[in-house]
Amino acid sequence: MLSFYFDFVSPFSYLASIRLPEIVQRYGISVSYKPIDIACAKRAIGNVGPSNRDMPVKLTHLSRDLQRWAQRYGTPLKFPPSFDSRRLNTGFFYAAGEGREAEYVRRAFHLTWGMGQAFSDETVLRGIASEMGWNVDDFMQFTDSVNGANEYKQSIDEGIARSVFGVPMVVIGDEMWWGNDRLDFVDEYLQSRASN
Repeated sequence: MLSFYFDFVSPFSYLASIRLPEIVQRYGISVSYKPIDIACAKRAIGNVGPSNRDMPVKLTHLSRDLQRWAQRYGTPLKFPPSFDSRRLNTGFFYAAGEGREAEYVRRAFHLTWGMGQAFSDETVLRGIASEMGWNVDDFMQFTDSVNGANEYKQSIDEGIARSVFGVPMVVIGDEMWWGNDRLDFVDEYLQSRASN
């Protein structure tokens, strides 16, 4: 079992989500998707510095770098107009209740980082629910419910307890890899384990 910690607000999580399915399929292992609030995880380890979005020089380079990765993965990447991923992250647990985690993650990332739509836009949230064939009103209520908030908090707390300090984070047993650019190491680790 491979745990994939992510936050929909993270473009690097989006990029990792594009490549990860091909890796796990090769080795016949399953993915446990774990949405967390990256800001909470950072605060938990004392990382209270500014967001990349608040550092124009870094953001300029980061944006170019993201486009390079997107080109390498053959996927579109457009910056969304806002960055509040709470409801989209919470909606994951509705998908989990339906046993459709991977599909939800794929669709949500495609609409936001792939197409540049806002995370918290009700049209986006309703569109995902409709595409998934769910009762749209039920899904929308869940994204603002106490139950949804509790499940999300539990996932965040679990990530912090496992020392997840950034996203994307891949965890297999006691091994951890941070960043979409570490997926080659994940691939090599799984290959080595399969050979033994």
